[in-house]
Amino acid sequence: MTDKYTQLVSQGLGRNIARKLGLPQPALLRRYTPGEALISGPILIQGSTAAADQLAATLLSWDLDVRRHAVPREKLGAIILVLDELASPEDLEKPVLSVASSLRDLAPSGRFITLSRPADGSGTPSVAAARQGVDGFLRSVAKELRAGATANGILLPEGVAATSPSALAALRFFLSGRSAFVDGQFLTVSTADGQLPSDFDKPLAGKVAVVTGAARGIGAAIARTLHRDGATLVLVDIPAAGDHLAAVANEVHGTALQLDIAREDAGQRIIDHAIQRHGRLDVVVHNAGITRDKLLANMDHSRWNSVLNVNISAQLRINDALLASEHFRDSPRIVSVASTSGIAGNRGQTNYAASKAGVMGMVSATASLLSARGGTINAVAPGFIETEMTARIPFAVREVGRRLNSLQQGGQPTDVAEAIAFLASDGAGGINGAVLRVCGQNLVGA
Repeated sequence: MTDKYTQLVSQGLGRNIARKLGLPQPALLRRYTPGEALISGPILIQGSTAAADQLAATLLSWDLDVRRHAVPREKLGAIILVLDELASPEDLEKPVLSVASSLRDLAPSGRFITLSRPADGSGTPSVAAARQGVDGFLRSVAKELRAGATANGILLPEGVAATSPSALAALRFFLSGRSAFVDGQFLTVSTADGQLPSDFDKPLAGKVAVVTGAARGIGAAIARTLHRDGATLVLVDIPAAGDHLAAVANEVHGTALQLDIAREDAGQRIIDHAIQRHGRLDVVVHNAGITRDKLLANMDHSRWNSVLNVNISAQLRINDALLASEHFRDSPRIVSVASTSGIAGNRGQTNYAASKAGVMGMVSATASLLSARGGTINAVAPGFIETEMTARIPFAVREVGRRLNSLQQGGQPTDVAEAIAFLASDGAGGINGAVLRVCGQNLVGA
């Protein structure tokens, strides 16, 4: 649900008053519903390389309305800028300025997407400078867009084509309403692996997925989204949340497993339940987490240890069991929930931030272990999301948290769930070891 302030200033008298007073005017974001068009309005693809031509041909084959040249004052659903052959910083000027005037024609909740090469391994300082320049350019564009429009980038290492499965899957994710609260971010497609689904509305059909911490909040939203996308679900939460867990499990026609993930045998119990009840295990979403906030000066063993144990140590133990299991070897997927607190830090959350930064470190180091069996592990780092927990934050602090991002509002649990569902899909098989922020381009942190 959109916060009341956003509803008030998005239309009628409230919008006029906010405009006159110079108050923030967050837009109502376009979010995904099954069966809807991928994007409304034409897509302008700018770029003079072969990759731009290939991408245009692919999007035409999807029956999308594609332009290779801008038509003045024509409303655009999206702008895609292909920058895959930059050799020096001077090469940026022509393509960047060619799309500058078209930004005014971007429709509300439109999309601006770049495809470029990562600076790492570029070979020469000049090439690296040009490629890294795209980073600052894209993040700045994201802060200039208005009316719910977003800007994100796809990075393609040498040898990975713009039309590889995961590049196209990432492009569809960024174009769609699934990425409503993802802004100013880059996704690296590290390999040409991945497979696009036969039904884009059911990308997880036939998969069995486990979601921890699924009884309420973001975990319940993840369960509903994975179910909508076709997955069969095992939902895990502590026994004290049993009633809520059962209700969500009934809603998504899954099975409930009451389990404290901090137990030493949690991983094996999850595997056993999935195999015995559903015959396979394809996806594990590590969502369960706790907070025990306190300034470090007042921190004690119990608060520190409980947070680290549940938020990261339990994930490590469960992953060890998964990696050792013969039932988790057919293109498996692991997606962990991190936090922007683990990137930027947060007052009173040294334990929580340490655990969430640990999740990102774990994901990076585990990626090669999963790739050996055709699998992937990635993380999603939410920013300010509207949940029962953030609803308890004092009003003034909550308002600052909501507005301090490029979209000037808090995200919804479903925004986190959409990113997780994408990374759990076969289409994202070429994305491994990544951390995707779902924060509306929070103005704090990297």
